[in-house]
Amino acid sequence: MTEWPRIKPTDYCNEDLPTLTQPWWRTLPRHFHALPDHFLADNDTRWRIDYTASLDTVARTGLACMAGAAALPASLNVKQQQEERELVRFYEPFLDCGDPQQFFTAPQQHPVIQYHPVARYHFQPEDGQAHTLSFRSPFEPKNPALRDRYLAHKRNRTAWAQYWKHDGEPRPTLIMIHGFVADPYWLNTRWLALPWFYKQGFDVLLYTLPFHGRRKSPLAPFSGAQFFSQGMAMLNETFAHAIHDLRIFMNHLREGGTPAMGATGISLGGYSTALLSSLEKDLAFAIPNVPLVTIMDLMKSWFPVNLQFPLFHKVYDTDFAGLRKLTALHSPLTWPSLVPQSARMIIGGAGDRFAPPKHTDLLRQHWDDCHVHWFPGNHMLHLDQGSYLRNMRDFMRDALQERSVELSA
Repeated sequence: MTEWPRIKPTDYCNEDLPTLTQPWWRTLPRHFHALPDHFLADNDTRWRIDYTASLDTVARTGLACMAGAAALPASLNVKQQQEERELVRFYEPFLDCGDPQQFFTAPQQHPVIQYHPVARYHFQPEDGQAHTLSFRSPFEPKNPALRDRYLAHKRNRTAWAQYWKHDGEPRPTLIMIHGFVADPYWLNTRWLALPWFYKQGFDVLLYTLPFHGRRKSPLAPFSGAQFFSQGMAMLNETFAHAIHDLRIFMNHLREGGTPAMGATGISLGGYSTALLSSLEKDLAFAIPNVPLVTIMDLMKSWFPVNLQFPLFHKVYDTDFAGLRKLTALHSPLTWPSLVPQSARMIIGGAGDRFAPPKHTDLLRQHWDDCHVHWFPGNHMLHLDQGSYLRNMRDFMRDALQERSVELSA
């Protein structure tokens, strides 16, 4: 039986927020990042929201300093600025064609998936097996001018995931995509209570995004540093690589007999989950957790990264709408979801200041007013998590049942 959350979907009542219209990068107000987020809540819930929001703001500033510092050297190089302006023009036809499959092409090769034992401190199921999976990625950038630069990151060319499978026949699989810099399997295992989902009967695949974890270059200052720090052209290719390698893992699960699979992800992983849903029509469900949806507007709200925007305008010789357009190719707001509306759900944190609630609301609009579960916590502290975990489980089971009926009809 579905449990009502502490904050109902109707409690998010921000009349200042715009109605999403396309092309979103031009119609979204320039000051979207500064719009407030309003919730109807009792005093106890309001205190939780305000307290966790203040904690998020402090943590966000630290992460913004790290990300901004990593990107600054390349941004200040005059020669690279000129090259970058030329590189990003390559992607305009892919955005204008209206079909995301033209850029995010399905994998054409089927590399051998290697199985490795997991470390002892990782989750060890009693009624199944846990393995670390890897393969040598055949991905090549769409932009030929970036091929050598992108593929020079040798460690990034091996894809990694951890797979928990029950004994016996394969079961419906929950695909989990981590957030920016938050790649460790042990962290996501505990943060999102993944062993609990396993015990509910789901197999689990934890996917590692490019430039994170074992895919991190040896000289990168931190895991994920090179995801956003190499310019907008490289960012397009990084998202293409992320989706490409994940689809290879999904093909491997299909070939192994997995009856169905759905995806969830947190923060950047939520963004990637929503993007995946516009490309994979047989996803049984898509559940982004505290997702961002427009990278430029997010950066605009992050101090001190927001101080670098005059430099971004100079590098790309465009206004703010133009900067948004540079990231629109991989934004989930650009493409329609292929997952049925009844199988789309978003988890939002009322006190989230990394990816504020207004981002969740934009995705809700784009996803045809899909179901939203609000919790009274922030990006990292998920208060009342048990409530949304149970709602996720019930929602996933219902979506799988609907898909089973659809396939048998």
